[in-house]
Amino acid sequence: MVLPIGFTHTVTERFLRYVAIDTQSDPTSPTCPSTEKQKDLGRLLAGELQAMGLADAHLDAHGYVYATIPANTDRQVPVICFCSHMDTSPDCTGKDVRPQIVRNYRGGDIVLPGDPTQVIRAAEHPALKDQIGHDIVTSDGTTLLGADNKAGLAEIMDAALFLVNNPQIRHGAIKILFTPDEEIGRGVDRADLKKLGADFAYTMDGETAGNIEDETFSADGATITIEGVSTHPGFAKGRMEHAIKIAAAIIERLPKDTCSPETTEGRQGFLHPIGISGALEQATIGFIVRDFTDAGLKAKEALLENIVQDVMKDYPHSTYRLEIKPQYRNMKQVIDRHPEIIDNAMEAIRRTGLTPVRTSIRGGTDGSRLSFMGLPCPNIFAGEHAFHSRLEWVSVQDMEKAAQTIVHLAMIFEERA
Repeated sequence: MVLPIGFTHTVTERFLRYVAIDTQSDPTSPTCPSTEKQKDLGRLLAGELQAMGLADAHLDAHGYVYATIPANTDRQVPVICFCSHMDTSPDCTGKDVRPQIVRNYRGGDIVLPGDPTQVIRAAEHPALKDQIGHDIVTSDGTTLLGADNKAGLAEIMDAALFLVNNPQIRHGAIKILFTPDEEIGRGVDRADLKKLGADFAYTMDGETAGNIEDETFSADGATITIEGVSTHPGFAKGRMEHAIKIAAAIIERLPKDTCSPETTEGRQGFLHPIGISGALEQATIGFIVRDFTDAGLKAKEALLENIVQDVMKDYPHSTYRLEIKPQYRNMKQVIDRHPEIIDNAMEAIRRTGLTPVRTSIRGGTDGSRLSFMGLPCPNIFAGEHAFHSRLEWVSVQDMEKAAQTIVHLAMIFEERA
């Protein structure tokens, strides 16, 4: 079945409203959500869902939005969920976002008016070559845009309204889940999957139109704690073993031409220091470890320990402790057991007129953890580009294709039930 002619999209209007609300998360905060301002958007979204007629739509105490589009078919259809996150990255300010639309993009660089030193250069953003004739939304250059992941929110809301207003399109029960704190790795910490009641899910949080991502990094955190030897600096010869200098030596021995974010791409993993702190007596180094396989993670962690052990030979009276903390695992391990969720998504993308492309994420999503919590959850494109930066952009037409993909997916699950 094709979509009714005259699908009047609301996705752009919604997106422009949603990005104006500051929802930056805070990794230093112990609360859930990490910032109360995320609930400002949550309340708005829950209210808009209720206004559509979704009676169970609500924002819970932890900042999660839940809603159900009831089934309108007699078939036994798997319950599918569409999920996006409400927070924006702490890496770049999301306060007072002033979006602009470059209509009918004709190619070339895009200078951002609020800070002309911020330029989306066509040479550095090759995806722009596929956007000729599209309407490109950017910030004014003083903030990030928030397409990650408010594009996904707007797409789900647009599709939900369309399904509610077009009951002739048959579908099973569809669940909606909007999460806080995804950008700081806590997006599903308090998600109530029993209340959600879905069989499968899709995050709408990907990049290029047509892409579906069924694979993420596997991820660990590593912390090295060094106990040095402290003495008075005036009498330190032959005695002092400086913990900060030991930490610096460890960093210096990391591979220079491989195994780091700046030297890897595709399916290559990395070992990445993210913080160092300390004093003479004790110092700590934090790392993130990423690879697409568990064996790759273990190899990188073994490399790290070998480097530390080699450095410590020069400091015989000092000690170290290496702690590894699992963060998330490659969702492909779960998704491959349910090939229909990828097959259906690829068919939905085809029905919008796009060519589906299966690809991997050099990162993680809420879907990574949801998959291992019992809710298999690949990631569908939302049209986002240049995440976490003032050069972030999204195409209006790509957002519309994402909303159409959601509608087609709902139809396909019902057709194939």
